[in-house]
Amino acid sequence: MSFQTFKFHSAVAAGVTAAGYTSPTPIQTQAIPSVMAGKDVMGLAQTGTGKTAAFVLPILHRLIEGKRGTTRALIVAPTRELAEQIHEAITIMGKKTGLRSIAIYGGVAIGPQIKSAGKADIIVACPGRLLDHIGRKTVRLSNLEVLVLDEADHMFDMGFLPDIRRILKQIPAKRQTLLFSATMPTEIRNLAGESLTHPVTVQVGITAPAETVSHALYPVAQHQKTPLLLKLLQQTKTDSILVFTRTKHRAKRLGEQLSRAGYRTASLQGNLSQNRRQDAINGFRDGTYQILVATDIAARGIDIANVSHVINYDIPNTADAYIHRIGRTGRATHTGDAFTMITEEDAQMVRAIDRVIGSKVERQILPDFNYEAHGEKEAPPRRSPGKKPAKKRFM
Repeated sequence: MSFQTFKFHSAVAAGVTAAGYTSPTPIQTQAIPSVMAGKDVMGLAQTGTGKTAAFVLPILHRLIEGKRGTTRALIVAPTRELAEQIHEAITIMGKKTGLRSIAIYGGVAIGPQIKSAGKADIIVACPGRLLDHIGRKTVRLSNLEVLVLDEADHMFDMGFLPDIRRILKQIPAKRQTLLFSATMPTEIRNLAGESLTHPVTVQVGITAPAETVSHALYPVAQHQKTPLLLKLLQQTKTDSILVFTRTKHRAKRLGEQLSRAGYRTASLQGNLSQNRRQDAINGFRDGTYQILVATDIAARGIDIANVSHVINYDIPNTADAYIHRIGRTGRATHTGDAFTMITEEDAQMVRAIDRVIGSKVERQILPDFNYEAHGEKEAPPRRSPGKKPAKKRFM
């Protein structure tokens, strides 16, 4: 199947070529005909499946005819990085259409957004800043024709569902709605029931790691994780390594430790300003940084090609998240490696991963690593003299 099958407007077809697309991915093959037919769509797909083009191309095709200079399509995304990526994709694929797109999100000055938002044909927005604009009446959605809710499960994770429901009250009831989510918890099913009308469901399941990914588990005590990571890095070609941690505190601390060890490292976590976040992402993309340490929430929606290794410093919370994480390497024709450190407390999640994959993931032991050493334990919180120590909390 080729993109010619969809019979896009010639200006949109030119965008397909400009983006370097040759043949549609499964989610594009399934979703595009229904979107072009004006139907509501519920798409189950993760980052890296081509879902952005699955809704951007039909939207461009639809909007190329009709009134310009008024917002006719709204795409809501959970993070600033994802909003920027979608906006960039629209810019590339829609270059010949003359349609205007803007990305609006918090953490940056609102003034430039106010100047551009009123004339944008397509708005890509994070929920909080969008509601700010709606309250200021600097974004008007009375002519909206298409609404996209991208990574809906992530918006739920970040506590955005009340904001989404507030946004739904501000837009025309008669519209086309597209909802994309990697998973479908009860809350998202409820949201879909509220916002979609007789939707077509399209699904691209990821039930196993790609064959291009070699992955293994490394049993280790919690306080030995950092020494083991340093040993793994000594034996690894550190071109482009993505390291996942469970908490933003740990991401920041580990990034500092790796920098002190001589690695060009950046950390990506919620406390960074937008400029520093973008510097970390761009620097990892262009090779300025060899290693990017991130939490799931900070890295969600960021699609970085050519990641050579994924290292799970902390095991993810679900088997699906494990498959999604390690799928960030070994993209397209490239091969990749994924290492996951596991402790005794992770036994239940390890069994869940083995069960979903259908086989036991290989366990690895580094022969030249001293597993008997104490390693560096995480420092306890400081307290003032005379105060009782705080109760220990698991991170």
